[in-house]
Amino acid sequence: MPQWFAKKIEEKERSLYVSPKPSECESVRLTADAAENLSAIRAALHNTADFMVREITVCGIPVKLMMFEGMFSLQTLTEIILEPLGDLTLEDPTPQALQDWILHRAVLGMDQSQVQTLGELFPFLMSGFAGIMIDGIPQTIVAGVQGFQFRSVSEPSAEENVRGSREGFTEPIRINMTMVRRRVKSSDLKMELLKAGVKSKTDLCLIYQTDMVAPELLRDIRRRLREIPTDIILESGYIQPFLDTDIVSIFSNVGTTQRPDTLCAKISEGRVGILVDGTPFALIVPYFFNENFQSIDDYTHRPYYAVFERWLKYLAFFFTILLPGLYVAVGTFHPELFPEALLLNVTAAEQDVPFPLVLEALLIHFIYELMREAGLRLPRPIGHAIGIIGALVIGDAAVTAGLISSPMVMVVALTALSSFVVPSLFQEVTIMRFGFIIIGGTLGIFGMALGLAWMIVNLCSVNAYGIPSMSPESPFQMFAMRDVLLRVGWKKLGRKKLKIQNLPGTEIESR
Repeated sequence: MPQWFAKKIEEKERSLYVSPKPSECESVRLTADAAENLSAIRAALHNTADFMVREITVCGIPVKLMMFEGMFSLQTLTEIILEPLGDLTLEDPTPQALQDWILHRAVLGMDQSQVQTLGELFPFLMSGFAGIMIDGIPQTIVAGVQGFQFRSVSEPSAEENVRGSREGFTEPIRINMTMVRRRVKSSDLKMELLKAGVKSKTDLCLIYQTDMVAPELLRDIRRRLREIPTDIILESGYIQPFLDTDIVSIFSNVGTTQRPDTLCAKISEGRVGILVDGTPFALIVPYFFNENFQSIDDYTHRPYYAVFERWLKYLAFFFTILLPGLYVAVGTFHPELFPEALLLNVTAAEQDVPFPLVLEALLIHFIYELMREAGLRLPRPIGHAIGIIGALVIGDAAVTAGLISSPMVMVVALTALSSFVVPSLFQEVTIMRFGFIIIGGTLGIFGMALGLAWMIVNLCSVNAYGIPSMSPESPFQMFAMRDVLLRVGWKKLGRKKLKIQNLPGTEIESR
């Protein structure tokens, strides 16, 4: 019976979904006949409206310029291609002589290459390159004349800071690569371009320091990126699951950042940064749990204040996931733990509520998540209306109607406030908060302790590319703890560099 059921599901999947496959036309090779090549290109592109061809004659030789509308700069195209070709005079005007002049004597853009198949040609044209096809030559020359519109460099919205740079990554990958190179002017900084996505052929850039990264880590990341079977990649979140470990955990060991300075700091410790074209979020591999509680301001403030902020973030994390569950557990199973005055107030507030404490907590947290999601998705001019509705519905009407008690509203408010202290863990704490409410309402404080123990064991079991995710807390190393719960001054912190492959418990070789 299970085999029959699995077979039916597999047949249904085959009828609904198709595995990503490259187009057959991509293997077609260019010939010496430019007209035949152009006909094959138009057929492969299904006569798309944004494909542009300009036919010119250079020294009596037919030349075809190919571009995609909106992807190139007309001024750049005119200055570095049309004008030099229009003024060119060759002593022996042959197609081969024209090709040699373009390749070896002219500078038609700094980014220039030769392609021989349609599969090689299309990604260049669709990235803002101009294709120069000479009649009689079985190759096409591509030159970079990019001029598409993009969002300018601005302050990162998800990682605001008090001191330091206000620059954040933007969508074009080349701009992001420039921002990283401008900060690390070292010959050891290497950028490696790859492509992923069977159809989209999205540009990826691996960024690492050759003197710090472990070769085994680099090989593993390259292998995972090459084996991505996805048809199209539009954001770094598309490839993040393929870089994550296979251990079941709600915590990821792949980090994200919008800040070039944060990425530079991470790769200086032997990590690998991954930029994805079309998104301002860079990936950091591997990423430790304690790094969720660090920010760029920790390293610009005085050490004693940075330690205070870090401890505040740790307390806010546990406060967020445990407070609602503890309130439900104590109110349901252990009311004697409340101080007498508080117990009387809680009892008076809860006696008119028609729901059990656990259902009340789940209901009000669910309503809060609804309002948060609505406020996030609504247009900004009307997003403030959600705050007004929330204050009226939860803060006043629900309490007055006796659906929600005042102490529970206070618990939700404190939990919501503390959840924004560590924004990188917002997804995880949201799910764990509901989990601990259910555990606290069914098993009491004993269940809460078991749930907390399970969370810690699960964290310690995650091993990202042979490096423990909880390092350096588990396995413990005193030297590395100087930048975890504490933050020593730069006079000590800058003396020695940390290599993540040197941390205790790692299974990859140091270099």
